[in-house]
Amino acid sequence: MSAGSGMDFRGLVTPEDGRPRLPGSLHTNRRLSQWITFHADGRVTIRPGKVELGQGILTALAQIAADELDVSLARIGVQTAATPDSPNEGVTSGSLSVQDCGSALRHACANARAIHLQVAAQKTGVPLEALRVEDGTFFGPAGPVGSYWAQADDALLECAASPEVKAKPPSARRIAGTSAPRLDLPDKVFGAARFVHDLRLPGMLHARVVRPPARGARLVELREGGPPLPGGARVVRDGSFLAVVAAAEHDAEAAAARLAARVRWEEADTLPDERALADWLREAPHEDSVVIERAADDVALAGQTVRTCFFRPPVAHASVGTCCAVARWSGGTLEVWTHSQGVYNLRTDLAKVLRIAPERILVRHVEGAGCYGHNGADDVALDAALVARAVPDQPVRVLWSRAEELGWSPFSSAMLVEVEATADAAGNLVSWRCEIISNGHSSRPGRMQDPTLLSGAYVEGGVPVPPSINPPIAGGGGAQRNAIPLYRIPNLRIGLRRLTVMPLRTSALRGLGAPVNVWAIESTMDELAAHAGADPVEFRLRHLDDPRAAEVLRAAAEMAGWAGRARREGVGMGVGFARYKNASAWCAVVAEIAAEATVRATRLWIAADVGEAINPDGVANQLEGGAIHGVSMALKEAVRFDRRRVTSDSWETYPILRFSEVPVVQTRLIQRPDQPPLGAGECALAPSVAAIAGAIRDALGVRVRAMPFTPETIAAAMDAA
Repeated sequence: MSAGSGMDFRGLVTPEDGRPRLPGSLHTNRRLSQWITFHADGRVTIRPGKVELGQGILTALAQIAADELDVSLARIGVQTAATPDSPNEGVTSGSLSVQDCGSALRHACANARAIHLQVAAQKTGVPLEALRVEDGTFFGPAGPVGSYWAQADDALLECAASPEVKAKPPSARRIAGTSAPRLDLPDKVFGAARFVHDLRLPGMLHARVVRPPARGARLVELREGGPPLPGGARVVRDGSFLAVVAAAEHDAEAAAARLAARVRWEEADTLPDERALADWLREAPHEDSVVIERAADDVALAGQTVRTCFFRPPVAHASVGTCCAVARWSGGTLEVWTHSQGVYNLRTDLAKVLRIAPERILVRHVEGAGCYGHNGADDVALDAALVARAVPDQPVRVLWSRAEELGWSPFSSAMLVEVEATADAAGNLVSWRCEIISNGHSSRPGRMQDPTLLSGAYVEGGVPVPPSINPPIAGGGGAQRNAIPLYRIPNLRIGLRRLTVMPLRTSALRGLGAPVNVWAIESTMDELAAHAGADPVEFRLRHLDDPRAAEVLRAAAEMAGWAGRARREGVGMGVGFARYKNASAWCAVVAEIAAEATVRATRLWIAADVGEAINPDGVANQLEGGAIHGVSMALKEAVRFDRRRVTSDSWETYPILRFSEVPVVQTRLIQRPDQPPLGAGECALAPSVAAIAGAIRDALGVRVRAMPFTPETIAAAMDAA
C-alpha cells in the first residue's frame, strides 16, 4: 500500500480497493486455503503471516482458531511464516498481530466452519441449523454425521472468504479469553533447538563480516600475503563488503580478526558531536509538517503557561541474543532462514541488493532472540546471502558479535520535543503547542524505493541507506506517535520536523516516538496540575472525556493506593497514561522510585484495557515486559558515539536493566470480551517512562528534561532549576 512515493506500509493502512471489506489482513489475503488446512489424521494447520518474536502471538492465534472451529487447542498446529506460501501480512510490529491477523484468522475459520458444515448438510440431508461441532466432529440430532477430518479436502477452501459469514458472538467463545500455556515455551525451557542460532544444515559453513572502523568508511586496500587464515578460511569481498567464511565457527572468528589487520579504510568524521546533539537536531536539514491543528475562537488563551523541552538520545535494541541468519544459494535460488519481522519485506530488499527476481528468493522465519523493533535481523540475512553467493550449494551461517549488535543495528532516533501549554485561571487546559524534532522512525526493508539493509550500502554499486521515514498518522505515526494528547484541549497544534540527514541509521524501536511524546505530555500535565494546586490524577481525569481512559487511570491509582499515599524520604510516586497510538490499548502506570545513589524503580502498578484479551496471561506478560523495558530505557539507556563510530558497543558501555533491578510489577486487565482485541506489547512502555519521571519529581522536587534519568542528568536538571 502506497503512502507516498515508494513507501509500502502494508499492514498499517489497508487501502480502499472497491472490494467488500474483510477483517484485518484477510482483506488483502482472501483465499481461505492460505490460512487453514484440515488433515485426515485430525490435525489443523493454521498459517498466519505474523511471526513469533517472544510475544506469544502464535498461542493467541491458535486459541482464536480453535474457538472458531470448535476444536481442542491441542489439535492446532501453527506453520511459521515463509514466502511464498504464507499470507503477506507485512511486518509483525505495532502491536497489530491480534488486531489484524487475529481478526483475519477468526473470520477465515468462521468461513471454513460454514463451508464444511454446508458440505455435511448436503451429504447427509441433516438441516444445516441442526448441526453442531464438537472437537471437529459434526453432530446432528441422531449423532455423528461427519467431521473436518473426513472432509479434509484442500479444494473446499480454494475460494475467497465471504464477508457475509459471521464469527461467533463473544458469549459463545470458550478458549479465547482464557489463559492458555504458551506453545513455544516448552522447547525454550528445556533447551530444544528452536532458534535460528541452533539451526545446523549438512555442510554448513560459518562466516563473519569485517566491519569498517567508521560510519561510511570505504575499503581502499586489502593487503595480500601474510600467514594463511585459520582453518583455510576464504575471503569474500564485494566492494567495501568484506567477510570470511570457514568450516568451523572459531576459525571464521579468528580469521576475521586477522583479516581486519590487513585492511585500509578511507574514513572521515560523519557523526555529530554527541555533547551538542540537541543543538545538532535543531540545526540539521529537515522538512516540516503539521500533525494536527485546531482552534477555538471563543476560548481565552490567558492563564498559566508552561514551556518545556524534552530530550532523548538514540537508544538501541540491545537484545541479549545477537542477530543470526543462514542462507544457501542453489541452482539460481536463494533460501534464507531468518528471525526477520517481515519475510516478504526482507525478500523485496534482498532482491534489490542482489539484483535477482523476488520469486527466486525463499525466506523462512525461524525464531530468534527477543525483538523490540527493527533490529539487525534483516541486515544479518543479507550478510549471509552475500557470503552464500560466493560458495554455492553450501549453507552459510552468520552470527553477529555483541559489538555489531550494539554498534550497527538501527537505533531509535534521538528526539527533541518542545511543549508550550496554557491552563486558565480555573486550571482548565486551553492551549497546547508542540514541536517534535527527530529522524524518521522507519527504515524497514521493503518500504522504500532503495534498499535499507546495512551491507547493501557497502557492496559494489550500492547506495547509501535513505533517511528513515515516518509511517502515516493513520498507521500510528512514527516520531509523531502519541504526540496528540488524549486530553480535552480546545486549541491545539502539533508540528513535526523530520530530519533529512541520518548520520546514525534509525528505525523502529518499541513505541517509536511514543515514549518521548507521552513523557513530554504527562510531565507537562503534572506541572499544570501543580500550578493549579490539583492532584495529578484528578487533574488528568478532569480533562478526559474517554470513559475507558478514565477507568484505567482510576484503576492504576486505586491499585497503588494513590489517594492515601504517605510521604517518605527519598521515595516518590508518579503516574503516566496513554492510549497507544491514540487508537489501540489504553494503559495507565503508577511508578514508585527510591532515590539513592541512583534512581531505582521499586514498584509498578499497571492497569490496561486491550478490549478482548485472547490470552489474559499472555497480555499480562506483555504489559510487564513493556513496562520493564520502559524502566531500562528511562534509567539507563543511551547510545554513545564519537565523530566516527558508536562507542557504546558492549554491556559495559551500554548498560541495560539487570534482573536484580527489576521492580515488583502488578497488573490489572479491564476485561471487555465484547470489544475488538487490541495489542498489548507496547502500550505500557511510554506510560512507565512518564510515571518514573513524575516519581523523580515527587521524590526530589526536580523535573528531569533529558533521558536517561541518571545521576548526571538529574544533577543537570537541579542546576538548571
